[in-house]
Amino acid sequence: MAIVYPVSLPNTTSFREARMTARTTVGVTKSPFTGAQQVQKHQGQWWEFECSLVPMNRDNAEDWIAFLLSLNGREGTFYLGDPYGATPRGSVSGIPVVSGADQTGKTLNTDGWDEGVNVLKAGDYFQLGSGSAQRLHKVLTNVNADALGQATLDVFPEIKTAPDDNALITTTSATGVFRLPSNEMAFDLKQASTYGLSFAAVGVV
Repeated sequence: MAIVYPVSLPNTTSFREARMTARTTVGVTKSPFTGAQQVQKHQGQWWEFECSLVPMNRDNAEDWIAFLLSLNGREGTFYLGDPYGATPRGSVSGIPVVSGADQTGKTLNTDGWDEGVNVLKAGDYFQLGSGSAQRLHKVLTNVNADALGQATLDVFPEIKTAPDDNALITTTSATGVFRLPSNEMAFDLKQASTYGLSFAAVGVV
């Protein structure tokens, strides 16, 4: 059976630790005479991960090795999210959807929340899209729905591809699409038949 990307992780309970990096592209030039700075913001924003797995025996390790090999280096893509941030801190009451088409950039208009509720807290994740178009975002400020169940989200990374009007917003176990940053895959084999596995991931923009 042919492998269809993106693929899912074998599990998220094997994570020992993860380092998450937010990348953004902002250029700064400084005058050598006055020290005055000029700032140029560019469009690039994305997530990167460095993930270490718990030491495991061969039975468990081979699932991960097969998963990593199935990606064929940088060719394949997979779903990934913050393994410790799957549950939002806000109430997430209602059925949130995108409110209005053609939205890109730093903010997203939404509706469908329960009125007058702190639906998301700063730092909560949400997901837009599905399949290869699936993207992982984080809200940067507390989100309170108004009396009509509407709310505007300040987000990172910026939205590059506009979601459809009334597209569902996923707030639990949110993930995005990632790929490996390298075509090399190494696996540490240790005494007592334990395997030490780690991998890095770069968000698909």
